[in-house]
Amino acid sequence: MSHSHGNLPEGARDIIAEEEALLARVQATLEAARHKAGRGTDTQGLVAQLQVLRDDVATAAVADLPHLFAQMNQARSLMERQETARLPDSQAPYFAHLRLDGVGGPRDYLLGRTTFADVSAGVRVIDWRFAPVARVFYCYEEGDSYEEYFGERLAEGTVQTRRLVVIERGVLTRIISGRLVLERAPDGAWHSVGLDVATLQSGGAGTAARPEFLGTGKGARRSEDAFGVTALLDSEQYEAVSTGPDRPLLVLGSAGSGKTTVALHRLAKIAFDNAQTYPQSRMKLIVPEEGLARLSRRLLAPLGLGGVAVQTRDSWLLATAKQAFNLPGIKLWHDTPPLVSRLKRHPALRRALAARIGAPKTEAGTTLERLRKRLADAYFDRRFLDTVVNAARGELPRTAIDEVMEHTRLQHSTPLAKELKDITDPDRLVTVDGKAIEEDTPYAMAGTVDLDDLPILMFLKAQHTSLGLERLAHVVLDEAEDFSLFELFVVSRLLGKGKSCTLAGDEMQQTDAGFAGWPAVLNELNIRDAATCRLQVSYRCPQPVVELARQVLGTQAPEASNPAGRPGAPVGFHHFPDEAQAQLFIGEALRDLVSREPHASVGVIASSPESADAVYRVVAELPWARRVSDGEFTFEPGVDVTDVGSVKGLEFDYVILPDVTARAWPMDDESRRRLHVAITRTSHQLWVVSSGVRSHLIPDAGAAAPR
Repeated sequence: MSHSHGNLPEGARDIIAEEEALLARVQATLEAARHKAGRGTDTQGLVAQLQVLRDDVATAAVADLPHLFAQMNQARSLMERQETARLPDSQAPYFAHLRLDGVGGPRDYLLGRTTFADVSAGVRVIDWRFAPVARVFYCYEEGDSYEEYFGERLAEGTVQTRRLVVIERGVLTRIISGRLVLERAPDGAWHSVGLDVATLQSGGAGTAARPEFLGTGKGARRSEDAFGVTALLDSEQYEAVSTGPDRPLLVLGSAGSGKTTVALHRLAKIAFDNAQTYPQSRMKLIVPEEGLARLSRRLLAPLGLGGVAVQTRDSWLLATAKQAFNLPGIKLWHDTPPLVSRLKRHPALRRALAARIGAPKTEAGTTLERLRKRLADAYFDRRFLDTVVNAARGELPRTAIDEVMEHTRLQHSTPLAKELKDITDPDRLVTVDGKAIEEDTPYAMAGTVDLDDLPILMFLKAQHTSLGLERLAHVVLDEAEDFSLFELFVVSRLLGKGKSCTLAGDEMQQTDAGFAGWPAVLNELNIRDAATCRLQVSYRCPQPVVELARQVLGTQAPEASNPAGRPGAPVGFHHFPDEAQAQLFIGEALRDLVSREPHASVGVIASSPESADAVYRVVAELPWARRVSDGEFTFEPGVDVTDVGSVKGLEFDYVILPDVTARAWPMDDESRRRLHVAITRTSHQLWVVSSGVRSHLIPDAGAAAPR
């Protein structure tokens, strides 16, 4: 195939010619293999043979059955052998080229999704997920000497060639070879594109706020504040921080506007101005996720607030429920179905349950077990749940009703060990691996309570008696839009008469459907005179990121446009035909960035934990890569591979979104908000990487960007 190569240097033309010749050889070899396989055993014939044998078995004598069964097994084995001998897709047979020079001389290995080899033709396609030799591609650069064990055999040699290639519909369209990026235009002409297309822009290291550097504004330090808590605050932020401690404060603002900065600085100022009335031991900061809790603890230390308790919403709920019900422990179920959790957290349930409850005759009816049964009566009432779903106005599907009822049935079933204790030997209630007989079965849910039920149960108890909770001097809720009305009700029982609290939030960053609105939040806290501050300037994200985030929100974006962010690096849009190509491309870009900026913080934020696992496998062997789950961030330089559910309130120098596909990010309001959260975690540059079908939440302008 002849194409114009324009003014490309000879070395680049040689690479193109080599890769196109290699692709042609692979496709010819695959075609020959398919032709050869077509002359083998006919699959349709095997199916017909199996049908005849089944008919024979139905009428055969007993003595003939072993022979017939043997024939059936043989036919099945032949079919399975054909199915496992699938050939690579000739339209996209591989996506990386690795040439190793070892003891046996140079050999080409092609990374794809299916293993195939024809040694006589010099074609070796290996499955990038499982083949041991693929490790060399991940861990070595072109020109490196390698030494790896493949099984028990030590392999040594040199990496001669290491390239990423994009093959679309059987045509080579892109080659990335070290610092060289070559692309084939629609007219067939090849050209070299700028390196910045395939690399993250330098200069981002240290742009994200670090735990020891709290403050995103731009004001001057005021010497009269002993702790310097107003350092780096702008006038708008300083005014909010200066709100008197006896007045509730609601701090609203877009991502990166300094909501957390204001909340924590206010906490420090209150503690410094009147330590006797507001001791740190009676102050609490509650956040939705563990990652934000870890960051907040680090942020509080430089402000002299090491004595302030920081809790995640979940840990706070459990500790508070044990105190309210005077119990040493509560048997929780930690794997609540998402739809069940959504219904239990929705404002519609709060209103419906308030209308349903009736006062018990005695206070004895407020024990955890009695209230648990009363709540189960509501969950078993299909008409009641139907009322909740209708009131949600489309935010809850009707399938939630059956899911809640089935989930409740399992939680209120009799534990298997209790059911069998009188009819079997107790030793038989333990499996051979030492587990209880009901473990890893639906019976394990018996007698458990969902975490989402705890604030509801405390709400029910509070209708008839005090929860007996110790009042706090000041409470800070960060990312307050993620707290359900039931949880806010419990918070209201912690506040003193002055309702001293700080709420920081952004309605555009809610990750669950059913946010009731800020008036409902304040009403649930029984607050009537809150001071409200809406921060207008986003200091974190550069202008291209701010614009994309607003486009992703669509009609959900606030009507009043915030001032544009500061100038910054453009958003990188990269699309690939195959998911594996996208992941390898990300791996290459990360290796390059870490070598140039070893002190940068990078967040690879996937749509789900499963997707994060898939991306992490590409870089797992490298020392700077971390798979962060359950919020266990170290806030050290390097690459954190995580998911969007773990990053609220956090920021990174660079952010890569690895799976912006139509399947991972569908066209619905919840996906818009979650994607908005992921986009706005970066302080320097954002990359949007997709494969297959790009998410329609990404505006059309991105489609014109380089692949």
